[in-house]
Amino acid sequence: MSNKRYDIAIVGAGVVGCAIARELARYDHQVVVLERESDVGMGQSGSNSAIIHSGHDPAPGSAKAALNVAGNRMWPDVCSELDIPFSPTGALIVATTADEESRLEPLMENGRANGVEGLEIVGTQQVLERAPAIAGGVRAALITPTAGVIDAFQAVLGLAENAAAAGVEFRFNESVTALETDGDGVAIHSSGGTIRARWCINVAGVHSDEIMHMAGSHPEFEITARRGEYFVFDGAWQPTDTVLFPMPGPAGKGILVTPTTHGNVMVGPNAEEIPEKDDTAVSRAGLSSVLEGAKRLVPTLDPRRVIATFAGVRSTGNYMPDGKRDFLIERDSVAPWLINVAGIESPGFTSAPAVATHVVDILREAGEQLRTRDDFNPTRRRPPRFRNLSHAERAELVAQNPAYGRIVCRCEQVTEGEVLAAIHAPIPARTYDAIKRRTWLGTGRCQGSFDYPRTLEILARETGHSMTEISKRGPGSVFLYARTKEAVVDETGGLDG
Repeated sequence: MSNKRYDIAIVGAGVVGCAIARELARYDHQVVVLERESDVGMGQSGSNSAIIHSGHDPAPGSAKAALNVAGNRMWPDVCSELDIPFSPTGALIVATTADEESRLEPLMENGRANGVEGLEIVGTQQVLERAPAIAGGVRAALITPTAGVIDAFQAVLGLAENAAAAGVEFRFNESVTALETDGDGVAIHSSGGTIRARWCINVAGVHSDEIMHMAGSHPEFEITARRGEYFVFDGAWQPTDTVLFPMPGPAGKGILVTPTTHGNVMVGPNAEEIPEKDDTAVSRAGLSSVLEGAKRLVPTLDPRRVIATFAGVRSTGNYMPDGKRDFLIERDSVAPWLINVAGIESPGFTSAPAVATHVVDILREAGEQLRTRDDFNPTRRRPPRFRNLSHAERAELVAQNPAYGRIVCRCEQVTEGEVLAAIHAPIPARTYDAIKRRTWLGTGRCQGSFDYPRTLEILARETGHSMTEISKRGPGSVFLYARTKEAVVDETGGLDG
């Protein structure tokens, strides 16, 4: 891709980067997205609480507050257009002590100042009617009816696929290594070569400070990664159908208990600042703290029902000169071809569609001529989900495409037809985890024990690679190694025959 020129290059394919890519796809521009990982949504966008926040928590007047509320109002339409699973569950912010109860009223007034609608404080009986499994010591709760839960990965993928279908180019396994001013634009050097663009939009998540520093800008700006660990519980157990929050604290919104769009219950996260920005390892101590915190809300949480654990990182640190933590969204004053979208911690996911329109406004204010395309199609539809179909619908689908009659994952009833659709999609799945995120295979109680060999075989066949080239999540994570003749000789001292 050496020396290819674009109008706009986006660094980072998380939810905000993909939302910006989709928004720019509405215009007659050449846009490319560079992503260091092997797929979209592999950073903090794919490992979070998957909640669309109401906007009751951010400080009034902050970018977080304005963009959170705006994004909250935009997501239902975005989900409808892009076929993204979304459930308007509402949320309860629960007070279990007299001190916490006294803080509910200021929290409600904070939300109202931000423009959040429908906020209401209710007493013990009403809380228990809405969430019978909640702790018996509950005193009151703030209801936020505009909150909901979303399929976080499908949200990122939907935005990206819609952008790709409109001509936005996505390049994976491309780590940016240097930025250089190039006439009226920038030369972006990466592990895959060099491209040139008139604009670079920095949406690199926990690495966004490093992109700024490459441009010689904001030496004082530093991102610190904060890791949060989670449990996922078996979908056969549903203690709540609404999001349950504790009272927020200095480290964030606290350890919550939430339903998911997949029918599971998820609890977490804790908050631990870590030196390595990409360290998503879970720990015994961390998970113990998550379970202990979640049991303060729902005492009946049973660790025997846990089917998965994971950790995600989010951006935190010294964002603003006045010490306040807020989103930093700006045209860079040192490198005028650079737009920084940094410090996007919670409620960054909720804010993503509104951030995207804000970035387009920044481009317009800078004099960029954005010519609207008449042929942009804002819709996208996911392939059929076999497990959700009636018997008649399944029979009809199999008659049309026999691949949908071959089960690959028994726990989640994922078929070969769904795997093939993921492999050949506008943002193609090229690893096991990429297929897992799209189809949900391997997420049931057997955690992939049944589907691994079948999925690897299909990937190898459809991509033209050998089985030893198929990886779990990208470079450095292959499943199988070939035993060479030399290795066998070394082990046995010779070959028989």
